Amino acid sequence: MGERTQWRPFLEQWSAEWVAAHDPEQHLPLAEEVVRDTWLGFAPAGEAEVAAAEARLGRRLPPSLREFLLVTNGWRDAGDFIYRLAGTEELAWLRDTDDRTWIEVYEDLAADSAEDDEDDEDDEEDEEEPFEVAEAKVLARSLRLSLDGDAAVMLLDPDDVDEDGEWAAYWLASWSGMGPERYDSFHDLMRQQWVSFHALRKPPGATRDHWDAQVEQARRQALAGEVDEPLALFAKAHEYGSERADVLSAQMTALLGDWRGVIANLLWHVPGGDDLLLGPLFATELLPLLVRHDQLAHPHDLRPLPRLKEQASEPVRALIRDHEARAAEPGFRLTFGGAEFDAAVHAVADRLAAHPAFRTPDEQPVDGGPIVATLYATRGGPPPEPGPLSNPALVRAAREALCEEAWPELRAALALWRPLSEDHIAPISLLADPVLAQLITPDRGRAILATPRSADPGVTS
Repeated sequence: MGERTQWRPFLEQWSAEWVAAHDPEQHLPLAEEVVRDTWLGFAPAGEAEVAAAEARLGRRLPPSLREFLLVTNGWRDAGDFIYRLAGTEELAWLRDTDDRTWIEVYEDLAADSAEDDEDDEDDEEDEEEPFEVAEAKVLARSLRLSLDGDAAVMLLDPDDVDEDGEWAAYWLASWSGMGPERYDSFHDLMRQQWVSFHALRKPPGATRDHWDAQVEQARRQALAGEVDEPLALFAKAHEYGSERADVLSAQMTALLGDWRGVIANLLWHVPGGDDLLLGPLFATELLPLLVRHDQLAHPHDLRPLPRLKEQASEPVRALIRDHEARAAEPGFRLTFGGAEFDAAVHAVADRLAAHPAFRTPDEQPVDGGPIVATLYATRGGPPPEPGPLSNPALVRAAREALCEEAWPELRAALALWRPLSEDHIAPISLLADPVLAQLITPDRGRAILATPRSADPGVTS
């Protein structure tokens, strides 16, 4: 961590944002002194107190924990699931505390794993030990940092030390399904707890303002044709709970492949709720994709459309009903954007859809019913030769060639595309068309994203 002055500003910011995020109707009451002082910590420990703790434990504490204690001798609310961190007098080896049941549970898991391996005669002598055994050993030697939590604990491993003297840190929650999660140091674990608190509570303050600005910067970079840097920024903002980053990132990753999984994950738990669902992006871009996703879904896939029909607000359900009613009308056509862009895209899609290769199934249908024999009236001659489009491989090859030919025209049409809103950065409704979805391979999707696009509705870039 370095100088302890680096802890103080961070912990002051954490405290201020924790108090700002506190909702008396949802959260446990804050201590009077926390509200008064805007400080989740306590008075600093003295050097003598830290030295006494080290003498009692028989080890010098790692630098980031040592500096932390010299700023605050304990801590309240290290994230939403750890309610109290130990001070110098409360630090103890996990095996010597009431929380030693963690060790017992993992030793039982390790014993079960060892029994399972006894019958495996093919095991090599130098094979790595089962992870359950390794985890049990870590817990058995760990220093407990947390005093109270929601079936969760924070630990330090004194036998896993880096060149700076930092001990590896662990977060473990019985409900996470992850087992012990390792971090390089106490400092890194505390930073992750702070990030997790932001993702859950989204407090107002400098941190949220910073990531809102970063997301806006990434949006403009994406519209300027950058791909990887905006995606990295969106991913980082996601860690802090930015729902806008999730909506923007989904549009890019959908074009880069597996759009069905992207749309299902985005709309299963809708970021922003009705703010997104009743906005133009959902009605024009996401809803057609959602309907197409549901048509293609397998029995065990996430299916957000039925979920929204059942659980969404009435205005959203009415929007879905209206779209499905229009889609069922003869002559219905998807809309891909403004009039010029829409016309240019339909020119490509209609031409491809009219070709026999796109009017033929990829594979011959499999009929699970009775076998039906087809008799040909051939006047004694052989049955007719199958046409070239009866071969699925030839169909796919024909489609690929047609898409290759049509791709430059579709790419040129991007100059006519305009976003619907400030949360719209890519023409993802193209993927709702079965023909265009075949044209837009991941490489072509990246090429679309790498093409500079208008930054504002109705304004040419």
